[in-house]
Amino acid sequence: MHIPVIVMGAAGRMGSTLVRLVRESGDLRLAGAVERRERTEDVGDPGCPVTTELSALLGPGGGQEGKPVIIDFTAPAASLATARLAAEFGVAHVIGTTGFSAEERAQLETLAVATPIFWSPNMSVGVNVLLKVLPELTRLLGEDYDIEMSEIHHNKKKDSPSGTALRLAESLAGARDWKLEETARYCREGIIGERPKKEIGIQTLRGGDVVGVHTVYYFGPGERIELTHQAHSRENFANGALRAVRWLHGKTPGRLYSMQDIF
Repeated sequence: MHIPVIVMGAAGRMGSTLVRLVRESGDLRLAGAVERRERTEDVGDPGCPVTTELSALLGPGGGQEGKPVIIDFTAPAASLATARLAAEFGVAHVIGTTGFSAEERAQLETLAVATPIFWSPNMSVGVNVLLKVLPELTRLLGEDYDIEMSEIHHNKKKDSPSGTALRLAESLAGARDWKLEETARYCREGIIGERPKKEIGIQTLRGGDVVGVHTVYYFGPGERIELTHQAHSRENFANGALRAVRWLHGKTPGRLYSMQDIF
């Protein structure tokens, strides 16, 4: 049986990659593509209905197994609106959107009680393995090691720092029982004095067509450890999202799922 998939923002950089990979897969079927009215012609002919309204593609299905799974790499407000529709129709929703506020994330968690929702700010398997490894490394090294992070993305990216950088920083802060909102330092300028021990620096670079580079630094006495993840293409994230689709299809709701659940 082929799993039906609906792609949001189908003419975008990630959306068009997802459309292609779904069509090339052996176990997924492109059931619909959604895009803004001024961009529907950019979707081309994907071999499925193309619409500006997601609700036109949703309706009574043959039980949970026969319902589509929505893939969504758009913007926070748009993804929340999609999540509300998904909850209304009981349709699974895979979200790769970044830039959610704490309040918006709480809304996703509430909606996930009504329908299966999967959210990851980075669908890369490698990044999510890092999320499992970093807390243990942080604890083993101890507080003599200062933690810093840098992230690089293309010049079209709208949010800063990246969702991935924030998620990595959350895992680092949690390993030291710190609150990220109290310890994160996003900018340094002028005469700032000595670096506090209870601080995680997160620096942002933007330029060119960089897909994504994240580096975590541990600066210790007499040594430095660097862990870098480099994404070479958007297919890396798209394939992770399709892996999430296969995992989420048929799951029961109850909480906001993530890549850690797949592992």
